[in-house]
Amino acid sequence: MKNFKKILMKAVPLWMVFIIVLNSTLAMGLLQYYLMKQELNRNIAALAKTTKNPEELIQILKQQVLPQDGYKTSLKWKDLGRKLVEAGAIDKAKFEASLGADADGKADMKYMDGSSEDNVVISEKNSHFVVNFFWALGLVNKSKVLDEGPMKVGGTPTGNFASTGGWTLGAKEPMEIYSSEEILSLNSFQKDLVKKIADNVFRICCGNATSFPDCNHGMAALGYIEWAVYNGLPEDQIYKDLLAFNSFWFPQNYVEMAAYFDKQGIKWKDVDPKLALSKDYSSNQGAARIKQSIQGVPGLQIQGGGCGA
Repeated sequence: MKNFKKILMKAVPLWMVFIIVLNSTLAMGLLQYYLMKQELNRNIAALAKTTKNPEELIQILKQQVLPQDGYKTSLKWKDLGRKLVEAGAIDKAKFEASLGADADGKADMKYMDGSSEDNVVISEKNSHFVVNFFWALGLVNKSKVLDEGPMKVGGTPTGNFASTGGWTLGAKEPMEIYSSEEILSLNSFQKDLVKKIADNVFRICCGNATSFPDCNHGMAALGYIEWAVYNGLPEDQIYKDLLAFNSFWFPQNYVEMAAYFDKQGIKWKDVDPKLALSKDYSSNQGAARIKQSIQGVPGLQIQGGGCGA
């Protein structure tokens, strides 16, 4: 205790006092600078959100919903195209003629021959090819959905739907190939899984679930679900892929949907694909509700595809 008092009674050199004060000042200055910088960054981020004009926002959303390089699935084309040609579901000459130009995916005609390890990719350039390709698969593959669902038991002649009577790109008549070939051999569990997913996936053009594939987009979605389940793709990934497919098939509606979620503070990448594909959002009624809620937002005029081959 006496030693401690002696230390306190000793005079502290002026230079040491100066260094202590200087170090304390520098430390406080650095802390204040850090806090001010953090606050500035927060203010800049908030300002960017409030000053971003609607046209710019829509362009950003469009890039998120419809990436320029397209959407790449984990599935391969394999020899699926060749099998569809051999089954008479696709007539190569008619199919190629329907594309017209490279802008419609004409370059993808190579997947009609042999086998390919290329990944299935959908983009603005080939969305027409993709919908027709998987339309053919959904139409010809032996399916519980086609044999036992509304396409058969709803009262309307099966050949009168847009997805059947409207298929003009095959070597055989639509009802001749309808659910006729086991292109993909699925076990009972897989067939039930296809039906389960199809029940949960809606499309904007008709408002029906994929389990009632009465138009080209519905039949194409069914075909992709079957291909994905056959290849063992996880259920959540199938929904994610189908949301991307629907987005390229109905670009206007899904950019609007992205704007709708953005207004709620939800980024497109964080939207639950299964929810987005549900009746509340991806039916024609759901799309109308979304359009009504974001009316007045400019820059949303994007060309989409129709329901014909």
